[in-house]
Amino acid sequence: MILEGIVTTQSAAGEINIAPMGPRVDAEMRRFLLRPFNTSQTYRNLREHGEGVFHVTDDVLLLARSAVGQLVELPPMFPAQAVRGWVLRDACRAYEFRVRNIDDREERVSIEVEVVHHGTLHEFFGFNRAKHAVVEAAILATRTDFLPMAEIDAEYRKLGAIVQKTGGEQEKTAFEFLRAYVEGKK
Repeated sequence: MILEGIVTTQSAAGEINIAPMGPRVDAEMRRFLLRPFNTSQTYRNLREHGEGVFHVTDDVLLLARSAVGQLVELPPMFPAQAVRGWVLRDACRAYEFRVRNIDDREERVSIEVEVVHHGTLHEFFGFNRAKHAVVEAAILATRTDFLPMAEIDAEYRKLGAIVQKTGGEQEKTAFEFLRAYVEGKK
């Protein structure tokens, strides 16, 4: 199963990278498979030092901003316990991990990781259609270079209706942010 979340990694120079990612996970969440592109900062950071943190979050605005590389400032974080890395303070759960294997022969790298520590930070808000719609909108926003704009626009119309019907302020703000980003790519 693919679980959408956010990965934090650190460069050799100590710079923090925050990136949404949907690793393949098992039910126990002891190991998972990350699939970043070989051009990504996440890949470079994990290649350099092999540790990071995967976060399950219901903060769709953070996910939207990080998806398109427009984090104005870093969100609140604290040092991880078992790895050299950072935990997002407002995440629901955090899984600190170490890289076990990297296969970088293809454009999408396969990085097998093992969880070495995990914790619950706050309860998951629950299922909300608007939050899921923003996740889908964020994924589409990262694909404007290779998906037809007409296809993206059609999906955004459908997703926008869901956000308007079922979303709160955070979901509406995140969706409008992504809509503006996509409009700027035309």
